[in-house]
Amino acid sequence: MQFIQEEATPFNFVLFGATGDLAMRKIIPALFSAHLDGKLHQAGRIICVAKQDLNQAAYLDWVRTQAGAHVSEGIAGQNANKWQGFLDRISYVALDATRPADYALLGEQLNIQAVTVFYLATSPKLFEPICNHLAASGIALDNARVVLEKPLGHDLQSSRAINDAVARVFAEDQIYRIDHYLGKESVQNLLALRFANSLFEPLWRRDSIEHVQLTIAEQLGVEGRGEFYDGTGALRDMVQNHLLQLLCMVAMEPPTSLDANAIRDEKVRVLRALKPFSREDLETRGVRGQYAAGAVRGQPVAGYHQEAGIPAQSTTESFVALHAEINNWRWAGVPFFLRTGKRLAERTAEIVITFRPIPHAILPMPGGVESRNRLVIRLQPEESIQLHCFAKQPGDSMTIQPVALDLAFDQAFKQKRADAYERLLLDVIRGNLSLFVRRDEQEAAWRWVEPLLHHWQTTAALPKSYLAGSWGPSASSAMMSRAGAHWPEDR
Repeated sequence: MQFIQEEATPFNFVLFGATGDLAMRKIIPALFSAHLDGKLHQAGRIICVAKQDLNQAAYLDWVRTQAGAHVSEGIAGQNANKWQGFLDRISYVALDATRPADYALLGEQLNIQAVTVFYLATSPKLFEPICNHLAASGIALDNARVVLEKPLGHDLQSSRAINDAVARVFAEDQIYRIDHYLGKESVQNLLALRFANSLFEPLWRRDSIEHVQLTIAEQLGVEGRGEFYDGTGALRDMVQNHLLQLLCMVAMEPPTSLDANAIRDEKVRVLRALKPFSREDLETRGVRGQYAAGAVRGQPVAGYHQEAGIPAQSTTESFVALHAEINNWRWAGVPFFLRTGKRLAERTAEIVITFRPIPHAILPMPGGVESRNRLVIRLQPEESIQLHCFAKQPGDSMTIQPVALDLAFDQAFKQKRADAYERLLLDVIRGNLSLFVRRDEQEAAWRWVEPLLHHWQTTAALPKSYLAGSWGPSASSAMMSRAGAHWPEDR
């Protein structure tokens, strides 16, 4: 994990798919934020590549209107000059990624002495031709790095095919498989919480922890991406990458150092220790759902089958809940509950560590409150860590009440916090792989989810329906109940 500020590095940042939604919403704003903070070398250049036949002025107008709307710092007032200075870094190259001859235009824009980052914000089907043409044109140099956006395949076989194609051009230490959840401040603080404090390490094991919950909930639906989403689903879109990466951060053993491979070695060990799904587990420890018409934030919304681009008979899941276990000495027998879905009651991402109850209660606990301490690590919308415990209420009687020790990052640390994408892009430029997914990590994750994918593709059972604006199908709560646990909203 990179906690040391490094010197800025001269770079070429080549953004394929530069007119797309991801580029405008996340990548360009993140680069501007880094520019605003003075973290980009003055000789760093951004080469934006897309198929659209635009000239330089037209593309910059597109950036002003599309990316400018997502820049949190604003592009007017005192930041107007900084915004213009940022735009001066940008060059646009109209290029058809499938045409080898077009890559000569790109090569003319590069400073070959500087680090070159190729960010592929494109469909994965273009990864292989782009890499091949970069190699054939002689611009995939030893100092180059390539960033791959998910989804990397739709199963283990297709993931291997993509990785094999990229590996024919770039070495593994040049490949940055990005998962933006790993760039979140609170995820890195999870490692600081565990490995910089003697308080938690003796408790971070099966003897003290009853169960762990990981939730990534969205209020949004498919948002005009119906055709893409229906071919992906929540298991591929969120569980195979984001949720399993969070699980690794919670469950990993202390790495020997902050070296990228030391951290990633421990994450791989967790993924390989995940208990495989048995035939019975496929029926009882996995829940999939689809949202039906309902209301979110008081506004009526359509059901999954009414969304544009969704086939009427689609069985693609918009919700997944899983009961996982890790077969090693630290975690044997501790349930890990993973949950994600669209059109849920809240937009939130959190990790809840529930500790075992006290062995003998001598104090009266308040009615309706379970006698469990909980550590709640909130990733979004706000980032915080809360330790839920019990204390005596002021007064002349021994009345116990739940209280929370609260670390809200925006209050504890007044300095600006880097956005996840900003942190990750700077790490690519600096050559720090700690927060990126190694190939064996990715394949281990696919290997674990594949039996569930196959089961859902071949079973006659349909996804469970749930109302938009709810917390998902009741089968999710029933799965928890069978394990003697419950989701936070069911308390």
